Amino acid sequence: MINWRLIAKVLGFLLFIEAGLLMLCQAVSWIYGEGVKAFSLSILAALLLGTTGVIIGRNAGKKMGRKDGYIVVSLVWVLFTIIGMFPFLCDGSIPDVSGAFFETMSGFTSTGATIIDDLDSMPKGLLFWRSLTQWIGGIGIVFFTIAILPAFGVGEVKLFAAESTGPLHNKIHPRISVAARWIGGVYVALTILCILSLMACGMSTFDAVNYALCTTATGGYGTHSNLLNDLYHSPAIEYVLIFFMLVSGINYTLIYYTILKGKVKKFFRDAELRAYLTIAFGASLVCAITLMLQDPLHDVELALRQGLFTVISLQTTTGLATFDYTLWPVQLMPVLLFVMFAGACSGSTSGGFKCVRLSIIYRVLRNEFTRILHPRAVTPVRLNGNIVPTSIVQTLMGFVTLFICSLFLGAFILALSGVNPNNVHPNFDYYEAFGIAMSSISNVGPGMGYYGPVHSWAILSPIAKYTCSFLMLIGRLEIFPIMLLFTRSFWKKG
Repeated sequence: MINWRLIAKVLGFLLFIEAGLLMLCQAVSWIYGEGVKAFSLSILAALLLGTTGVIIGRNAGKKMGRKDGYIVVSLVWVLFTIIGMFPFLCDGSIPDVSGAFFETMSGFTSTGATIIDDLDSMPKGLLFWRSLTQWIGGIGIVFFTIAILPAFGVGEVKLFAAESTGPLHNKIHPRISVAARWIGGVYVALTILCILSLMACGMSTFDAVNYALCTTATGGYGTHSNLLNDLYHSPAIEYVLIFFMLVSGINYTLIYYTILKGKVKKFFRDAELRAYLTIAFGASLVCAITLMLQDPLHDVELALRQGLFTVISLQTTTGLATFDYTLWPVQLMPVLLFVMFAGACSGSTSGGFKCVRLSIIYRVLRNEFTRILHPRAVTPVRLNGNIVPTSIVQTLMGFVTLFICSLFLGAFILALSGVNPNNVHPNFDYYEAFGIAMSSISNVGPGMGYYGPVHSWAILSPIAKYTCSFLMLIGRLEIFPIMLLFTRSFWKKG
């Protein structure tokens, strides 16, 4: 039995949190003398809906079922996006609903794809709102708030299970609310360190705060339309961003164990981390060598920096760019598509397929080859010395199927829907459509071809924008929580 009153209560409290975030952005607007017009309607809507939800759920009880958790997680992203898009519409920065919905969904899912062509003319308050949506969305709206939900008598475990649907969960504390606070502390600490590092390298305070919020969230929204290399010409800033993107792609549980518990051996023995670093540095080296072979006069340090920044940015699904990688040799495009697909570690703020799934699939295939040669051999799948349950492997196979089907179906719809006919780029081929679909479902940001890091996605048709928004949502929530809502068994009683 679905407890709709409790769902309304939880959503009400979460909307109060969004109202607080909007007030913070309104304060930024006041500081820069931009007024309150952009955020007033959103704040009012969040407070009214939040109050309504709390009133409806005042006698809802405290027991939250698993179905309730999945509904809350699915609805909160959509509600946050609908309310969060009003500042863009009220300010006039984005005139149409499809574009404002796309921009806000891209923020909360920490994707980073944008339909805004001229960021330099945007009000500071709206730029900060874009960055803040990514920072909150990066660690997960629900996961970030379960640290305080027990105070409201809400079952935090159900929400965590719904929001975190990866193949394996490593508990760092028996109470999830305590674990959330610890991980949140690591997240905040990384953000502050990134801000200070960028400021030390010469970045302005406002830009440093915004780029740090988006880097630790592996989101990729910026405050300027130009590429980072064109803005700052600073290798130091690029190396700082490379470091924090790389760290933000690591499982936060591992970071916690290493920094606060001193378990360095556990850190370096983790199979997923090894896979993540192998893919990141291996692909970066391939890109750097290819760039140097294409141009023998290419500076070695520059080639390595370009390769590292681009690969780590795409693999961690951050989406920041220093150079236009779409101009690189065509043989590097499959490498970049692969790292976009692979993603970083589970338990991080990044999107993508996740390296832990690749690690399990590799071990399953290796065991199958062994079983072909030795039919009677017992070959359990092991990860970090532990046997992976058969149920996890089965769920993984289902996830692979859904991920690939969603990717190709999304690319097919995008290829059909096209762009607005009055644009200078009137259509796009399936390669570009596939790149957009891959970028959206992996929460990367930039795509391929015309839709790389230089151009915005403003010319997409409304249908294409809503399609991308849906792909971003299922990619951020790892497909199952959303797809479950479309099954008949989910809505059966019992």
